[in-house]
Amino acid sequence: MSQVALRLPDSLHQYAKQLAARDDASLNQFIVTAVAEKISALNTEAFFQERAERSSQKRAATALAKVRKVPPVDGDAR
Repeated sequence: MSQVALRLPDSLHQYAKQLAARDDASLNQFIVTAVAEKISALNTEAFFQERAERSSQKRAATALAKVRKVPPVDGDAR
């Protein structure tokens, strides 16, 4: 495991400590979780961006045309 020296503005440090305590976690665990969430969000964005670049309106329309035209099941209609 790596160690990193981190410089946080005092206001962020205090707020992060408060949120960590509220979540019953250490400040270290709170920051690790925050970094993991950010990495996950960026990876998810990249995944969907790549998928969007490979897609086309024509292929989407072809797929949607295969859907049967039936009324919605009870409880699904708005």
